[in-house]
Amino acid sequence: MTKAFHSSGDVIADRRAGYARMLAESGDHAAAADLMGQALDIVPAWAAGWDLLGNYAEKAGDVAGAISAWRHLEALDDAGVFGARLKLAAHGAGAASDGTALSYVEALFDQYAPQFEQSLVDRLGYRVPQMLDDLVNEEMARLGIDRFARALDLGCGTGLMGRQLRDKVAFLEGIDVSAAMIAETTRTGIYDSLHKAELVATLAARRSDADLVTAADVFIYCGALPPVLAALVPALQPGGLLAFSLEAHDGPEPLFLRPSLRYAHGIEATRDALVVAGLEILRFETAVLRQDRGAPIVGMLIVARRPLIELVAANEGQGGVAA
Repeated sequence: MTKAFHSSGDVIADRRAGYARMLAESGDHAAAADLMGQALDIVPAWAAGWDLLGNYAEKAGDVAGAISAWRHLEALDDAGVFGARLKLAAHGAGAASDGTALSYVEALFDQYAPQFEQSLVDRLGYRVPQMLDDLVNEEMARLGIDRFARALDLGCGTGLMGRQLRDKVAFLEGIDVSAAMIAETTRTGIYDSLHKAELVATLAARRSDADLVTAADVFIYCGALPPVLAALVPALQPGGLLAFSLEAHDGPEPLFLRPSLRYAHGIEATRDALVVAGLEILRFETAVLRQDRGAPIVGMLIVARRPLIELVAANEGQGGVAA
């Protein structure tokens, strides 16, 4: 992520950074990186400047230069807003955290909110909410479900998933980590309730009151899937449905961090995680989720159900010792 331009506090450095940005926009990323380096000679404690330098160097093919810039950035950005640790991990120069890089994701989507739908739908061919909704509709017909009483849309964004759900849900609740996304969505009137909150902590604090939970391209920012499912399953009513998407990879690893700073999950590892979490897999399909840098991104579309009657250990609840 490159956040909206932040002033360095120095007029000359800002001017050089502005010229660097124009060079980058024209495609000359090497020259942009060089000029950005000159700006940082003047203001070496400018975190946003190191973020720009790292991104320009990466696009110029200078991975070593990008890593050096991100190491400077990591030292300056205590809150992790610029995602330096993720960028280093994605390039093999550090370890990614197990969970969501919360400050980075919040800042990313706060910045992205005003042009979110135009960028994602119009430019990248994003259709995950529609594809997930089609699967949910098919399962509703198969299971004889006419309507959901309470649905929880995780990472609701600007309401792309909520629009698909609205007509079949009595009470629709949206949760997102980004205040700017919540502000955009509030104007639409799609949701009955909206909350700015971190996903896993919010789920862990809920009772089992939802008969549908959706997460369209949300868990790709959350890292390992098992902790998310461990918090999510208890929030579902018995018989409740979970519909979500993931970016996919065919390797043996449960997940890895892509240069896009989104996680790709292993197909078989995802199946295993669903079973271990106690969910019944109803639909498990692969599809192209979007375009990214001119290439199709293949992912998984999944609908699972919390069983109506959950299995317990054979001796659970039995007292005494056999003679």
